[in-house]
Amino acid sequence: MKHMISAPVASFTDLLLDAVCMVDVEGRFVFVSAACERIFGYTQQEMVGKFMLDLVAPADRARTQAAARSIMDGHAQTHFENRYLRKDGRLAHIMWSARWSAADQLRVAVARDITLLKQAQAKQAALYAISEAMQATQDLPALLHRIQHIIGDQLPARSLTLSLQDGDDAQPLMTCQADDNAPQPTSSLASLLCDEVLRSGRPLLLQPGQLASLPVALQTAALALSSCWLAVPLYSSMGSIGVLALQGVQDAVIGTEQDQDLLQFVAKQLATAIERRQLQTQMQFMAMHDELTRLPNRRLFHDRLRTAFARAHRQEGRLSLLFLDLNNFKRVNDDHGHACGDLLLQAVASRLRDCMRETDTLARMGGDEFVVLLESNATPANVSLIEQKIHAALAAPLHLGNGQPLHIAVSIGVAHYPDDGDSMQLLLRHADRAMYAWKARATAAR
Repeated sequence: MKHMISAPVASFTDLLLDAVCMVDVEGRFVFVSAACERIFGYTQQEMVGKFMLDLVAPADRARTQAAARSIMDGHAQTHFENRYLRKDGRLAHIMWSARWSAADQLRVAVARDITLLKQAQAKQAALYAISEAMQATQDLPALLHRIQHIIGDQLPARSLTLSLQDGDDAQPLMTCQADDNAPQPTSSLASLLCDEVLRSGRPLLLQPGQLASLPVALQTAALALSSCWLAVPLYSSMGSIGVLALQGVQDAVIGTEQDQDLLQFVAKQLATAIERRQLQTQMQFMAMHDELTRLPNRRLFHDRLRTAFARAHRQEGRLSLLFLDLNNFKRVNDDHGHACGDLLLQAVASRLRDCMRETDTLARMGGDEFVVLLESNATPANVSLIEQKIHAALAAPLHLGNGQPLHIAVSIGVAHYPDDGDSMQLLLRHADRAMYAWKARATAAR
């Protein structure tokens, strides 16, 4: 049956912003208005004769076919939504109103392009979902994995790679891939792509067969490229902090302006979350560490001591304390200035760290006083060996850039649990007295 559409009707429908479509019983377009080219990318001549279902996104074909059968059974549809594949490969979100014309044996439908509305809704939904993920997920790789699933409904993403940089260092310090439950090894291509985006500060799209404008190393790594990559920089209030790169599934089309907008939107939220988390981490660190030496401060030391003491008491184990005080430190400040004194404390802290084991805690109590907590195998003999290491480490002159080497000695007071006290207060008091006794002997010997 040949369907004829009168010229006046066709001319009127061509004036509409929404598209008018007519589909026969076999599912072929027999008429489309001019708006179809703007919405679907095909000319009217290209669409007429095509099977309607061939243009529908594969994931939506089954329910679209079911809706078509319902319409042909006499049930008009309003506000039915599905997705179409445009001629350029992009997805178009369509809202249909359709009914069956029994006399003409045609489905007559009006299609409204709601792609921009859907994109705005997707951004809003992503904002809420990412915000919830930021609150619920503290681990950055797990957060990245969650974000991959959030944007997976909008972009055909195979994986996400996050590369962070620190300060002026342009090399990635941490890279996570989100195509599995655990971070995966980062490919050389992903690393080179992130490096190039960090260098240029601009988004970059890698597509198979379109590599000529890329740096040679990146071209070489992308020779066997079978899927698109889209990478965007992450910016915080401090400037560039890294790169977020998306790898599309094989043969998927990504990299449109809408794709870049969505990935940049996600990158902005992620950068804000990372900056907030870094600030929180920094504040927590500052609250529990000495600003000058970066060592645990008095508060953190006492917290660790309480935990260690409870463990030693419960397991009938041992622990030891070493109280350290620099001899004649006031003279260094008086003769060379407080700036030199600060450098001296930093240098001493560095040398003391080298004397410690992984299980030991070295803290600065304030001024020129340090304390060491020894737990693992803290026998008097082992503690004595650590004392000797500390004296040997500080015996070498310190070169602080002021033109002359400085020599510093240290007084050390030791207390053992349970030998010198069965409570924290007794142990601290014993170590403190032992340190001042050492200092008094050193003063008397001069």
